[in-house]
Amino acid sequence: MEVEVKLRLPDSAAHQKVLSLLSPFLTKTHHQRNTFFDGANRELSSRRAVLRLRFYENSQPPKCFICLKAKAVIVDGISRVEEDEEELDSEVGLQCLEDPTKLGDVNSRVAKRAKEEFGVREGFVGLGGFRNVRNVFEWNGVELEVDETVYDFGTCYEIECESSEPEKVKEKIEEFLKENGIEYSYSKVSKFAIFRSGKLPQ
Repeated sequence: MEVEVKLRLPDSAAHQKVLSLLSPFLTKTHHQRNTFFDGANRELSSRRAVLRLRFYENSQPPKCFICLKAKAVIVDGISRVEEDEEELDSEVGLQCLEDPTKLGDVNSRVAKRAKEEFGVREGFVGLGGFRNVRNVFEWNGVELEVDETVYDFGTCYEIECESSEPEKVKEKIEEFLKENGIEYSYSKVSKFAIFRSGKLPQ
């Protein structure tokens, strides 16, 4: 179970202010490409699950991870989701982007689990995806991820922090934002849900 604090920033100005304030604590920046898959008969989505390939495009060589997510719930800015992830050879990942049916044959525990547990019999289909720039900061004993997520229909900004003590961490981040006059709101849906809705959250 992955547990994360998720706070949404209203616009680019708020996002840039957060990046500027946290700049002394920056450890790395990831350029991510996320692509999602379902079974040909919606076997995953019908049970609130999705399969994702994530490419880290600025790593050398590029890295690829395959991830199965299920039963995501977000309440008061805290997300809980069942997640299973492993690294996948990036060349194999690129082949699966071009032909999603190849996902059913790759040497991957996660892909095999998605196929067998959810009964995917007629192969996988691609759903599309989005890009994300993630700046990672080591701040006050926690790892903050500040995201700029670019969809075809617009851009979202979000602060995420994985923690076993989400309420305590959320309070710490909220205090930081309030002290610096930065507007924010609790995230209500996942990035994938926004992508599938085709519109930015209000």
